[in-house]
Parts: sequence; structure tokens; C-alpha cells
Amino acid sequence: MIARLAKLSFGCLVVFLLSVAALAQQIADPHFNAKVDSPAFTKNFPRVLFDEAHNNSDTTHGRYKPFADLLFNDGYHVAVNRQPFTKKSLQTFKILVIVNALGAEEMDDEGAGGPAFTSAECDAISDWTRGGGALLLVADDAPFGSATEILAKKLGVDMGKGYSTDPANADKELNNPSLIVYSRENHLLAEQTITNGRSDAERVNRVIVFTGQSLKGPEGSNAFLKLADTAVDQIGSPAKSSSAAGRAQGIAFRLGKGRVVVLGDAAMLSAQLTGSDNQPFGMNIPNIDNRQLALNIMHWLSGVLK
Repeated sequence: MIARLAKLSFGCLVVFLLSVAALAQQIADPHFNAKVDSPAFTKNFPRVLFDEAHNNSDTTHGRYKPFADLLFNDGYHVAVNRQPFTKKSLQTFKILVIVNALGAEEMDDEGAGGPAFTSAECDAISDWTRGGGALLLVADDAPFGSATEILAKKLGVDMGKGYSTDPANADKELNNPSLIVYSRENHLLAEQTITNGRSDAERVNRVIVFTGQSLKGPEGSNAFLKLADTAVDQIGSPAKSSSAAGRAQGIAFRLGKGRVVVLGDAAMLSAQLTGSDNQPFGMNIPNIDNRQLALNIMHWLSGVLK
């Protein structure tokens, strides 16, 4: 996230100055509670393929370790992908997770926003999903949106490729216009299967997104994290503003026989410690339901939630 903020104009950097200082040292929270009291699977464990073959900035041994641990404890079998996607490489897996793929090794490298996947890989993922696979695709603001754009378009998803702000619905304590709150109270958290879960105990009431891009799904998709009409997309450097009304930062839809969830922010499903005082950042922040959202997303993708 720091490198992404560095790409913003000076004026935008002033807005983000405090959060940049706080996020200067980001590590996975080693004390994150990944325990699941009632695992969704105690047998016939769904196989999850977690991509680490496309210059991914978030991995199962890095900032997404808490997410991977949570999946393991919920009864999923998580395997790491370190090869190009093909029909054969995908065929034995139920769920594919792709987080922050890049077109170059580092996000500041030339070509980082270039295609992270070949056309053949995009075809393989699309065909596998339409045939009954389930995909969780996560892509942050620039350069990640651009790097994933070809794959997203193959799925019918438009990526904003900038970052979204909404001071009217931003978290007041974190004091950053791009740290947007989605809640039952502000009506930005949609009433649907993923947010309701299987019971009141799994009901999601409040989620924070930690600086991400906007999305527009195909016709019939469900925007469960729906941006308000007051939200604005900041695109390019220097940033140009445009309305984000009608767009979202979390969408779900069926594709053929398969299922797809796309998120415009990776940090929302991470659990990190930031800054010299190790402040929580992600699922580990108190009084939010990002942890349960992660479980519910996986439950919907695996078919536990219909």
C-alpha cells in the first residue's frame, strides 16, 4: 500500500500522510485469532488453489497468512500455485484465490500495471469457472487493477484502476477518506446471502475497506459492498476525479456453472500490524466483521451458502 500511495500526486499525499506513517511497517499479525469454533468442513475438504505465480504482493506466507490460516481452520485444503494456469493445473481444485497479481516483480517496476496473465491463462480460468469452478479475485488500486484488467474483462467485470474515496462514509477514527465503512446502518452493506451467512452468528454488520478501487460487475451481479453516490474515483497521476456512483468494492455473481467474487481491496481480508506501535490493520481491527465476511465469501464460493 505504501508504494501505491507514493504514486499519488502531492495533494493526495497530504490527505494520506498520517496513514502512510502508520502503515510504514506492515507485517502479518502473528497473534490473529484464526480459530473457527464450528468448521464448515470436517470431511471432504474443498481444495483451494492460492496463486503465488504472478508476482503477487500478498501470499500465504506473507500478509495473507492469517487468511490462509482461517481457511485451514474452517476445513479447506490450501495449496499454493507456482505455475501458469492451464486446464490441467486447475482441474482438481474447487476454489481459486488470486490476490494482487502484477505484471512485473515489484509494484514500482516498469510494467507492473501490465497484464499479469496471458490470454491462454485467462481463457483457462474463465473456462474452468464456467464449468463449475469458484474464483475469488482480489485486486487493489493501481497498479493492480490494470494488471488484472484482461482477466476481469473476460469475466465481465470493469475495474476502476484508481482508488475510491468517500468522506461521508469513511471511518471517523481512522480519519482517511479512502477507508470506507460498509454497514447495515449506512445501507452500503447489501442484504444478501454472503452478508447474512447461515445464522445470526454469521451475520455481517460492519466492514471496512482499506483503500481500494471500484468495480462494476456484469448484469445480474450482486454488489454486496456498494459504493454510495457520494463516492469518488481518483484515477491516474495526477489524479482525476470521477463519480463512483453505481459502482462497488465487493461483487458476487454466477458465471455459467461457477461462482465469482471480486474485491477491490486486499487489505480487508488481511490481518496486519502496522507502524512502530503495531497497530491492527485489516480483519484484526476491533468492532468490524471483516473476518466473518472472509468466511462467508468462502462459504458461498464452496456452496455451503446457496
